[in-house]
Amino acid sequence: MRSRIEGGLVRGLAALPHPLLRLLVGRPVVVDEQRLHVEAQLAVKLLALAGEPSLDDLSATDARARVSADARTFKGPQIEVPRVEGLAIPGAAGPIGARLYVPERYGREADAPDGLLVYFHGGGFVVGDLETHDNVCRFLARQSGVRVMAVDYRLAPEHRFPAAIDDAHAAFRFAVEHAAELGADPTRVAVSGDSAGGNLAAGVARLAAVGGGPAPAFQLLFYPWLDLVNKRASYGLFGDGFYLTEADLEWYKQHYLGDEHDALDPRCSPLAAEDLAGAAPAYIVTAGFDPLRDEGEEYAERLRAAGVRVAVRRQAGLIHGFINTVQIGHVAREALLEAAGALRVGLAA
Repeated sequence: MRSRIEGGLVRGLAALPHPLLRLLVGRPVVVDEQRLHVEAQLAVKLLALAGEPSLDDLSATDARARVSADARTFKGPQIEVPRVEGLAIPGAAGPIGARLYVPERYGREADAPDGLLVYFHGGGFVVGDLETHDNVCRFLARQSGVRVMAVDYRLAPEHRFPAAIDDAHAAFRFAVEHAAELGADPTRVAVSGDSAGGNLAAGVARLAAVGGGPAPAFQLLFYPWLDLVNKRASYGLFGDGFYLTEADLEWYKQHYLGDEHDALDPRCSPLAAEDLAGAAPAYIVTAGFDPLRDEGEEYAERLRAAGVRVAVRRQAGLIHGFINTVQIGHVAREALLEAAGALRVGLAA
């Protein structure tokens, strides 16, 4: 009940005309020649007013509960798709939970297979699940016309690196091998994810490039966390006060890595790979006010230098996590609509 009440309040505030919203949130915030969008500034202000404890003060279990509550608050109305079904994917350590979202078939032959997007949720490899990213997957399926298979990979610290990437790779291979059963074309299977999920999607694309076997047709990455070793300038600019903090990233690393040397493994830090040639074409979305901004854009440069077709879109006024507010306000929806369009083109038959 509390999340519904809070969610209604957030939606009501975000729906206000921007000039009125500006009066509520205060003067514009400008950093690195970027202006924080007024809707993002509202989200930052509301989170600060909530006075939630830092991750350093929480166990993994408590952190998951907090993130789930925040996701319910900012989720908004559920987006409708014709069919959603649960799946169990065989994994090395047992079944991996998953969820398939089936969109409308506008203008397509009834028996023609769809494209398929394998989606890995964000959450620093520690928090998040199928529910926290349910509306994101519904939106991408509805707006792109592509089927979406969300993967409930194992989380740390119960399952440290490389459990998550092992599950992600197994889920992708399952999607290709069982594409016909999933109503999809095995040559049009893409990978996607946000933050830590973007790490896993990029990791799957790299494993396919260097190890043979089925390869993604496309990768769609939202503010991916791609380097668990090096910190770029955006850490110093946005490492505090814009939702995701540098301290949060350190907390996630402590829970995810079994050994400090794990971070040097390209399966953990895709930017640590010496060569990115052969990776799938990519559309990469970064957020301007995000400590991970620079590494996402550097990954795009590395892909381009390796001969991979890539487009990068910086949503300059937004913060990390904005896709989870797709039903709140307007700006996140517009950004995700662009990404859905890129996915539709990327998987065009």
